Amino acid sequence: MNKVLREKIMEAFTSVLPITIIVLVASVVLVPLPAGTILMFLAGAALLVVGMGFFTLGADMAMMPMGEGIGVELTRSSSLFIAIFVSFVMGVIITIAEPDLQILAQQVPSVPSLALILTVAGGVGFFLMIAVLRIFFAVRLSVLLIIFYVGVFILAKFTPANFVPVAFDSGGVTTGPITVPFILSMGVGVASIRGDKRSQDDSFGLVALCSIGPILAVFLLGIFYNPSGSQVAGLEVPHISTSRDVAEAFAFELPRSAKDVSLAMGAIIVFFFIFQLASRRYKRHQLGRIFIGFIYTFIGLVVFLTGVDVGFIPVGQLVGSTLSSSPFKWILVPLGLVIGYYIVAAEPAVHVLNKQVEEITSGAIPQKMMNRGLSIGMAIALAITMFRILTGLPLMWILIPGYAFAIILTFFVPPIFTGIAFDSGGVCSGPMTSTFLLPLAMGTCEGVNGDLMTDAFGIVAMVAMTPLIIIQLMGLLYVFRTKKAELAVVPVEAAGIAEAGEITIFEDPPNE
Repeated sequence: MNKVLREKIMEAFTSVLPITIIVLVASVVLVPLPAGTILMFLAGAALLVVGMGFFTLGADMAMMPMGEGIGVELTRSSSLFIAIFVSFVMGVIITIAEPDLQILAQQVPSVPSLALILTVAGGVGFFLMIAVLRIFFAVRLSVLLIIFYVGVFILAKFTPANFVPVAFDSGGVTTGPITVPFILSMGVGVASIRGDKRSQDDSFGLVALCSIGPILAVFLLGIFYNPSGSQVAGLEVPHISTSRDVAEAFAFELPRSAKDVSLAMGAIIVFFFIFQLASRRYKRHQLGRIFIGFIYTFIGLVVFLTGVDVGFIPVGQLVGSTLSSSPFKWILVPLGLVIGYYIVAAEPAVHVLNKQVEEITSGAIPQKMMNRGLSIGMAIALAITMFRILTGLPLMWILIPGYAFAIILTFFVPPIFTGIAFDSGGVCSGPMTSTFLLPLAMGTCEGVNGDLMTDAFGIVAMVAMTPLIIIQLMGLLYVFRTKKAELAVVPVEAAGIAEAGEITIFEDPPNE
């Protein structure tokens, strides 16, 4: 086995292991699950590990170099119109290709899936165009975030209430494993050409803006389509009694996952082929490496999505419905806290973001720091979601003050933390959210006889919101520690500093 691939799989194993142990312990202590369901969950976890290993290696080899190259060439283009047109088209293509969006669209039968997908894709394409223009003209990210989020909450007042959670969730699911590596690296490529001192800060923020586009677009769809009778189909847990049933379930899902990923990757490869013909950017050996990376990405996504679709959906549904209908339903809040803390590490795109942050900041914001911040954010999001479902608390009562606080923080933290924070919100809400946490929320909602459209939906929005606050609070801590360190440094004239090689020796000042 390739040494790098083996390392990636081991990293994936350490990421998936904690959530696997938590679910197994819960199935023994809190929710006795059928043996067949447990076996299917373990098989799904194994596929997650292998799939995530292949995907992260493929993203490093293909998706990120491609996105960065396109970003650089867009900036060098003599025609601004061409640059924004290509941005729009690429945003539409990668969004239609995103598997998470397909899952969300299937849960809202009152609106045709194609209509919802095209609406969301148009929103992402339009806002990717705005994001690229922002970097071109060095517009401060916080200014755009204030303008657009104010527009979001104003438009929410005119949207059917049962459609608002779906709109917010659509903003999270569009930034998944296919979209994130490309958009993140595209931002780095566009910003690298500017070369000024703010270009590093502006390399983040594309995912943040691309998460707003679908919310506004789906609001408009809700206003004009007026799906007042929106309903969501409950999830059916398959009956699994033997190991053969488990194998058949995965065998049935594998071709469907392969078809979805083929359509997604195919559209991106065609676009890359046209880009290469027009720009001649990559040499033959680079193209070979990117082609191999596409193969790794394809294998990884097929295996990963098969694992989560088959192995995790039934477990999430059963845990939520069983506990919420029992006398111990409030244990879902601390359980959500624990699951949220560890499940974020199983999101493929999170690893891509954390690596990108560490590289762009030259290690000033390490992956370990990012992991901890995102884990805390996800834990808080899931705990609040469980409390909200159990009590019937309206989603907007949490989102409005949460986003208001997040936007206020943008005035007090370094711009790079704002960009990273708002990018993190989209990155955390990936396939693990749509295939494990959403079924968990739906099962909980069914157990307390809640409204699936208004109560279960909205979990992706919560997952996307909390990192905005946590990462920026990390930025405040960074500012505080930096100022404290500056105050602690004694001026050279007062300290009498003498240097010996690479060692700095602080001497007592001479007596006067």
